[in-house]
Amino acid sequence: MNYVLKRLLMIIPMLMGISFLTYLTICLAPGGPAAGIMQDFNPKVSSEYKQKQLEHFHFDKPYHVQYFLWVKRIVKLDFGESYKDNQPVLKKIASRLPKTLLLASLSLILTFLLAVPLGIFSALKQNSFWDRAITAFVFIGFSVPVYWVALLLMIGFGIHLGWVPVTGFRSIMADEMTRFEQILDIARHLALPLIVTSLTSLAGLSRYMRNGMLEVIQQDYIRTARAKGLPENKIIFKHALRNTLLPVITILGLSLPDLISSSVIFETIFSYPGLGRLTYEAAMSRDTFLIMPTVALGAFLTLLGNLLADVCYALADPRIRVR
Repeated sequence: MNYVLKRLLMIIPMLMGISFLTYLTICLAPGGPAAGIMQDFNPKVSSEYKQKQLEHFHFDKPYHVQYFLWVKRIVKLDFGESYKDNQPVLKKIASRLPKTLLLASLSLILTFLLAVPLGIFSALKQNSFWDRAITAFVFIGFSVPVYWVALLLMIGFGIHLGWVPVTGFRSIMADEMTRFEQILDIARHLALPLIVTSLTSLAGLSRYMRNGMLEVIQQDYIRTARAKGLPENKIIFKHALRNTLLPVITILGLSLPDLISSSVIFETIFSYPGLGRLTYEAAMSRDTFLIMPTVALGAFLTLLGNLLADVCYALADPRIRVR
């Protein structure tokens, strides 16, 4: 408990550092943090009105003062409003975050379900045709650009075959569907983003699983189990699998931050209405009050994913808790 509490407390200064660097980046960009407001003004608007708007949002103050004023508002859970549509930032994030978490969670589950059996099968069939074929497949999937794979899948399965929608989260007529049809509709929209996001993590995870299994099955206790005449399935799935899963759990936990950070790319390609696409839209419109919370939330989820990986590792190996 103390370990988890310490790690949670460490998240606070790390979030402060990440948010400060983000605000500094916005300040160093052409136009500074007020660019989003200034570019939307009508050319006929007087300079006095522009100055009043800058003072209203505290953009006339030094950058470090602007940052601490933003932190002060965030502590009070005052996230402000978006420049573009005057919608509360918290409401916009709340509507997008569940979709990003749903996609990331399903991607992790799918990656785990595919990588573990592939890694075990490759290890048990070491240097065979199937081992080389699986190795070639996962490394091709890891090497090719993700956006290229996404475009190929969209053209092949979405446009030519028409099996799945290529963009969005649900159909326009979804409100008129039954509950089962709505679930099926969302699953069809999630199919292509899930395949692409899982493909990026599959290679590394399956290779860790294969190498870990190869190392474990050469241990003395595995040889002892075989010498006692235990069935091979029992040796692999009861004695070897648990020790092999230790590094895999860690890598899987670290995949969550990767999925969240790369959601900006995936969600933009598939027009998926999640947090990543919201961050992209905020950056393009120079909406400072929307960029800061979305980046900070993404950083928090990343740090939380690292913490969950450590906790899962400790649960899988009690020796870590003792140390």
